[in-house]
Amino acid sequence: MMERRFLLFCGVALCPMFYVAVLVQSQMRAGFDLTRHPLSLLSLGDAGWIQIANFLLAGLLAIACAAGMRQSLRGSIGGFWGPLLIATFGIGMIIAGLFPSDPLPGFPPGAVSSMPTQISGHAIGHGVGFFVAFLSLTSACFVFARMFLSRSERGWRLYSVATGLATPILIAVGMGVQRATSLSFFAVGIIAFGWIAAVSLWLMRRPPSDGQVAGRPS
Repeated sequence: MMERRFLLFCGVALCPMFYVAVLVQSQMRAGFDLTRHPLSLLSLGDAGWIQIANFLLAGLLAIACAAGMRQSLRGSIGGFWGPLLIATFGIGMIIAGLFPSDPLPGFPPGAVSSMPTQISGHAIGHGVGFFVAFLSLTSACFVFARMFLSRSERGWRLYSVATGLATPILIAVGMGVQRATSLSFFAVGIIAFGWIAAVSLWLMRRPPSDGQVAGRPS
């Protein structure tokens, strides 16, 4: 069985790895403006393979992290559904990487001059991956909130609930206000991925036996 702490460290590494790669690309890719363009557009163009690999690696790190969470929480409240939802989040990220979004005005340079009137099949696949990922992650926040409640970890419970509420709100803002789309989605990822990192670090600091609490698995 792979070392539990290493698997959990994958969850800690996910957020900085993903966003450092995005920020570096945002400075190096001609025509890309993080205030106007969703980061998913980095999957397009000659260097798009970098962001595709970033999505895929993030998904694999999330799945590895879920395995570590399962080892840590086996037999405890949230010990089944929590890790399963984190793994599903990882699958959603992989889907989003395999199916790139459509170009938008300004990126890639010269691709389109106006907003597309039709959505391609691969862009639909990208959207499906996005919603699978963030619906799963939002649900995981509330599963872990219940787990933290069972341990009388009030601060962690509030943090999990706040993340679970902020994620869909910011996604709704991004979908409803075109000028806020890119920054809203950027913020969603930092908040949600940061929560995974924080919970993973919390579990790393506790032995597996600390994951055994009274109550049926859920």
